[in-house]
Amino acid sequence: MFVNINRSIFKCIQSHFNGLQNVGTGDEPPPHIQQWFALADNDRNGVITAKELQRVLANGQGGTFSDKCCQLLTGLFGKQTRGSINYVEFQGLFNYINSWLGIFKGFDKDNSGTIQEGELAEAFTQMGYRFSPEFYSNVMRMNDQNSTGNITVDQFIVLCIRVQKFTEEFRKRDTGAQGVINIGFEDFLTITLGCDYL
Repeated sequence: MFVNINRSIFKCIQSHFNGLQNVGTGDEPPPHIQQWFALADNDRNGVITAKELQRVLANGQGGTFSDKCCQLLTGLFGKQTRGSINYVEFQGLFNYINSWLGIFKGFDKDNSGTIQEGELAEAFTQMGYRFSPEFYSNVMRMNDQNSTGNITVDQFIVLCIRVQKFTEEFRKRDTGAQGVINIGFEDFLTITLGCDYL
């Protein structure tokens, strides 16, 4: 059953979802954001593709963010050109990723750079979700591609964004706030495919 998301946890992240068109306005960005953008913009064309973004995002386990995560992030923030982000959009993305990193580190109790099943359950519980132990086992199995019993920060980001998107779609249909909806197969497929390709 879905319950209200704890807004204090997602306040900074939710603002990015609701105000992407306003990203980058205002004060001059800190120099380190300019440096990150220049580092990522490998071909110096003024935009960053998912592949270029992937080159500069480490997942804390000796690898880079996954293709899926980088495509999702450039899709969320790339409003001017599909599949890539410009400098203004990168400013918002930079802050967005740092917000997620802060949340991730807050639940990575053993400082391993990964989240285990119990830490994932704690994270979602604090976000306001109440899921069964079987749900967490299934989520770990689906997201733990190397069968290590852990998920990395990029996997966590993708998972949280998808759960948030599914929650939004669920709430649109749960008009009585009962925690249960009746849904037609076509509507179900539309939601599933839409959330998969955000």
